[in-house]
Amino acid sequence: MTVSAEMFIESASLFVLLTAELTGLFLVISYAVGYLQTKLPPERIQRILSDKHGHGYVAAGFLGAITPFCSCSTIPFLKGLLRAKAGFGTMMVFLFASPLLNPIIIGLFIVTFGPQVTLFYFVVAMSVSVLGGIILEKLGFEKYVKPQSYQEPKPSECSIGCGEKTEPVATWKKVWISTWSDFRRVLPFLLGGIAIGSLIYGFMPTEFVAHVASENNPFAIPVAAIIGIPLYIRAEAVIPLSAALTAKGMGLGAVMALIIGSAGASLTEVILLKSIFRNQMIVAFLVVILGMATGAGFLYHFLF
Repeated sequence: MTVSAEMFIESASLFVLLTAELTGLFLVISYAVGYLQTKLPPERIQRILSDKHGHGYVAAGFLGAITPFCSCSTIPFLKGLLRAKAGFGTMMVFLFASPLLNPIIIGLFIVTFGPQVTLFYFVVAMSVSVLGGIILEKLGFEKYVKPQSYQEPKPSECSIGCGEKTEPVATWKKVWISTWSDFRRVLPFLLGGIAIGSLIYGFMPTEFVAHVASENNPFAIPVAAIIGIPLYIRAEAVIPLSAALTAKGMGLGAVMALIIGSAGASLTEVILLKSIFRNQMIVAFLVVILGMATGAGFLYHFLF
């Protein structure tokens, strides 16, 4: 593969675009969640996402399905749920389901692949998300959440005045201080993940992906699932790119695996999750996404 100036330009352009987009998304969503928490008591969130009779798991899955978040912008919402002390299993269901079942992906799925394939995708993603949340909770993986993830950021004493009689801080200002503190803590992870993902995106041509994951390759589906994670693709681009890969000869089962791998666990998201989870939890998260992507690909291949 010849390295060209066009590849550098494509990588740099994607880096700038994603940095601006994800920074804005993180700040807006973090602030919105923080403000919502001031109006919605933690007890109510905990009750909505409780796992009583398993209803909380399903509620978390559908909550993820109606939120237009990509894999990275799910993180601020997850932080809010942690601080609201919602159930661990239901939080994991939301983490799995939100980027995979957001309205943008589902809408593009219907237009590109039709209602039958879309229904298959929705059922598999929802089922595995719920099952993954239940299993991880039963196995006690909650112990791999970093303790500081449950804590509200503490603004410095001088942030509201020093040596003076302090006035009560307005709600909007307190929420913004908390949001900015969160953002500063995850910024190195965010920029690092975007940089690596942009380089891979710019220097890995679609022709190479289609060749490696062709129908003649018995390992096409697991390879596509693995390629999907570092190949960061936004929700608006994942379906059109998949359609192009299909036209170049990629099997539909491999396409399904690529979509789930890329939308469900981008490299940027994995790096951001390191600010919340210990390594054992990161590995478990990737195992669920890769298992879902590979299983869905093989199941689609056999059913259709």
